[in-house]
Amino acid sequence: MAEYLLLKWGTLKGWNLETDQSRAAAQKYADMGMSMGAMQQRDTPEQKQALCDLIDAIDGEIKNDWSGEAMSKDEAKRYVLEYGASP
Repeated sequence: MAEYLLLKWGTLKGWNLETDQSRAAAQKYADMGMSMGAMQQRDTPEQKQALCDLIDAIDGEIKNDWSGEAMSKDEAKRYVLEYGASP
């Protein structure tokens, strides 16, 4: 199975990681603490940066779990960084 990330609520919902680089990036994010559900997760700026690092590290598809649409790395990072920000 290929690597992938699922994003929802502006954070990480699901994943399959196969490379040392992506696993290390995910571990860095997880070490900062995670809720059991994406809806409850409130990422700090540091966690958002770690998630962006994971997005850069992954060699696979990134999807928005709401729409099912694939996202580019830049779109995914923008989604993570801007989700929930005031207009």
